[in-house]
Amino acid sequence: MTRLAIYLQDAHAIREGMTIAQYAEAKGFEAVWQAESRLVREATVPMAAFLSCTDTIKVGSGVVNNWTRNPALLASTFSTLDDLAPGRVILGIGAWWDPLAAKVGITRTRPLQAMRETIEAVRALLADETVDYDGEFVHLDGVELDYVHQERRPKDVPIYLGATGMKMMELTGEIADGAVLNYLVSPAYNATAMEHLEIGAAKAGRSVDDLDRPQLVVCSLDEDRGRALDNARLLVTQYLGQQPHIMKASGVPESLLDEIGSVLTWPATHDQVVTASKLVPDDVVQMITASGTAEECRAKVAEYVAAGATCPILYPLGDDVPAMIDAFADA
Repeated sequence: MTRLAIYLQDAHAIREGMTIAQYAEAKGFEAVWQAESRLVREATVPMAAFLSCTDTIKVGSGVVNNWTRNPALLASTFSTLDDLAPGRVILGIGAWWDPLAAKVGITRTRPLQAMRETIEAVRALLADETVDYDGEFVHLDGVELDYVHQERRPKDVPIYLGATGMKMMELTGEIADGAVLNYLVSPAYNATAMEHLEIGAAKAGRSVDDLDRPQLVVCSLDEDRGRALDNARLLVTQYLGQQPHIMKASGVPESLLDEIGSVLTWPATHDQVVTASKLVPDDVVQMITASGTAEECRAKVAEYVAAGATCPILYPLGDDVPAMIDAFADA
């Protein structure tokens, strides 16, 4: 397991995240990915912070969505990040999710077509092209990134698609530079994902091996195994209630999803999550996370790699993030 990355959400202050990014870089990690999954912390500001305090590590969005930023703004934003650290920026993009989208007034119709148009338009803009695009969702009339006071050049920003459903997985294989495989799925889920990435890749005259496939993996590492499982259980419970599409993809029983859904509202309060977590058995936690001692966590992450992930993106739970980094970097 030579490639490693780390994933940050909003559990750490941004300046603490900067220190974590520096430590991960020093330990040989290849990337840090910043979440933008809920209405808590948007991705690009901390991405800029991480890029500004490091020298070699890549920084990706894990993931922004294609509904709240139009393609011109997406291209401009990631072009700007590349100005800060040329060649170290990754645009990770996904189709967002309900009920969040609906609650802010966005109807996610025909998500596959919307994603295709967004990626095609953003890629052309980043390639320093003048873009005319008249799609169902994207409309650009002679638009370009109109650099005035800086070098005009194509920006080397690969586009990785964060997909969960298999139709989106096929689109990823067809048009993206990489697939950000989701977390809170089982290693067995990857087998189906690889099949559909291959189907999409074949449409573009390539194979799944031509596609980078980093994967988010929740990692709750503690020498107190029970505490590690309990830390992960809270996050698992939150996602069981708020993003059941991910859970269904892993084969979590529908009965458990219904039971959790009857307890949690959206957004769920901490007390609701704690109450609902008592319904989640250890075997579900262990099926979809890497939780336990360092040895157990490494073994579980290795299962994801064996199932097709090219680079584990470790989402650290617990207070001692450097210890988790060390447990993998020193193995």
